[in-house]
Amino acid sequence: MNFVEELRWRGMLHDIMPGTEDLLNKGMVAGYIGFDPTADSLHVGSLAQIMTMIHFQRAGHKPFALVGGATGMVGDPSGKSAERNLLSEDVLQINLAGIQKQLEKFLDFNSGANSAEMVNNYDWFKEFSFLNFIRDVGKHITVNYMMAKDSVKNRINGDTGMSFTEFTYQLVQGYDFYYLWKNKNCVLQMGGSDQWGNIVTGTELIRRKDAGEAYALTTQLIKKSDGTKFGKTEGGNIWLDPTKTSPYKFYQFWLNTSDADAKTYIRIFTLFDEGTIKNLEVEQDAAPHLRTLQKALAKDITIRVHGEAEYEKAIKSSDFLFGNTGIEFLSELSNDEVIGIFEGVPNFTINASEFAEGINATELLAGKTAVFASKGEAKKMIQGGGVAINKQKIGTAEDVYQADSLINGKFLVAQKGKKNYFLIIAE
Repeated sequence: MNFVEELRWRGMLHDIMPGTEDLLNKGMVAGYIGFDPTADSLHVGSLAQIMTMIHFQRAGHKPFALVGGATGMVGDPSGKSAERNLLSEDVLQINLAGIQKQLEKFLDFNSGANSAEMVNNYDWFKEFSFLNFIRDVGKHITVNYMMAKDSVKNRINGDTGMSFTEFTYQLVQGYDFYYLWKNKNCVLQMGGSDQWGNIVTGTELIRRKDAGEAYALTTQLIKKSDGTKFGKTEGGNIWLDPTKTSPYKFYQFWLNTSDADAKTYIRIFTLFDEGTIKNLEVEQDAAPHLRTLQKALAKDITIRVHGEAEYEKAIKSSDFLFGNTGIEFLSELSNDEVIGIFEGVPNFTINASEFAEGINATELLAGKTAVFASKGEAKKMIQGGGVAINKQKIGTAEDVYQADSLINGKFLVAQKGKKNYFLIIAE
């Protein structure tokens, strides 16, 4: 199956310039997608474009991943209601290094003629003077043409207006395309549908400046079926960096996808073929409570982003909280991983020295912490057998917990009933 057909059946294709599909069917084509270095990690919102590049390379074409060291200093106004803070060069370099390391997990940089390549537009903009830019680039694109773009019109007609810096962004991105076309034989730019205006500015610059021909293709912006923004939770972005979003939380994000969204996401974010996906959908429709689609989706993406070992930990973490995995599992994890599992769970800190003398259960749960509102309430529930520490029911309200009770020398896990967890941290 060719690249465009692949995007079509997966529901990813949005716009395509006439002649693009014919060009792609003739042989290997070099194309690129730009990534915005506003952080030192990509997030799940970037995965749609990463998947586009994976399909592009699998179809025999050559992908270029452009990290915007220069454009990151300007800020893309597309889809934005206000101007972003500009980044310093030092911060940008850290961000670029993080993004490059992540992209190397997904693309093959050693596959011969169609090996992926990483490029940074700072490399060709750092010596480009303002006068040379407006002479060599600016004269080819009229203000009328630039003003017609939705990203410009929306901001100019809005409350915040638009700075000259942001106004010139489409020229800067257009020159990226021209440079790659001229120096890397890159004839196709891809991106999300909000990038169409910027991309065609590039094709227009190539045409006007060198009478060249270039092409554009955009993919659907990912939205949730309930209308809320994809890739965000109450805690913010879901990052690909495990230090920003733990593999357990990453896995849970996909596992908790709605049935309607799972049918969309499994096409976009996995490499399963159409037959496999349809079989999974049949299983899902027959027994929705088993969440077949969500489990297949979460497994595939977690392994691709974090690896098999982290996926297995995520499964065990889920079983620990919702199943029967024993407390010894936590001792296999780092302190950060333990805290990651209990993210969003109430936690309390106690001075580690207090455990040297020992703390009885009532004082621990209703004095040193607020697991219970009062010691009377704690005693009553302990007597009823409804409270556990480290998955062991508390025998009496006077049971004592000392330093050797701490997991990794640092944690106690309190349970009130079956589902109410509390993390106690000794520091």
